Amino acid sequence: MGSGIHWVRTLMSKGPQRLAPSHLRHQPANASVPSLHLIALDTSGSMRAGGRLAKAKGYAARLIEQAARAGDHVALLCFGGQGVELLLPPGPARAAGSARVRPVGGGGGTPLSACLAEAERLLRNAQRPRGMGGTNCLWLLTDGRTLEQPVAPAAAGHIVVVDFDDRLRPIGRCAAWAERWRAEHRLPA
Repeated sequence: MGSGIHWVRTLMSKGPQRLAPSHLRHQPANASVPSLHLIALDTSGSMRAGGRLAKAKGYAARLIEQAARAGDHVALLCFGGQGVELLLPPGPARAAGSARVRPVGGGGGTPLSACLAEAERLLRNAQRPRGMGGTNCLWLLTDGRTLEQPVAPAAAGHIVVVDFDDRLRPIGRCAAWAERWRAEHRLPA
């Protein structure tokens, strides 16, 4: 076995199913470059409805804690009425980093394109050398309530769109972006 669980590959293997031992993917013992999980958290006004922001913040906190257990790196971008804010710059994940998510408030518009441009910049700066292990994974946590038609960051090795859309009156933008970007589309558990 390897030196630890490779969470990006494990989560890709798991898909929308509950995590099972058969989904676990291990890192080779000589893996020296950790993965970077860049979490883009939508804090716009629409996320405040129906407890979506609270659920998304909990999801982001779990991602940070999982990255810390795996020895990976993490970054956290929030985007909403206050613009795009880098809450956690790229670096080694610490379980205590999940506490940075708790006080995040929401309101205003959805500057998704500006957030994805900043994500592209951060991911390019954190490029992993080929063959050295580690990947860049963008986690977009949003309800898709924007008229913007964003382009996926090219520097992301893998993209997961976590869809917090209204289940009673969905607009379906998250699924459409995931399909267009060839990304993974998930509903929060």
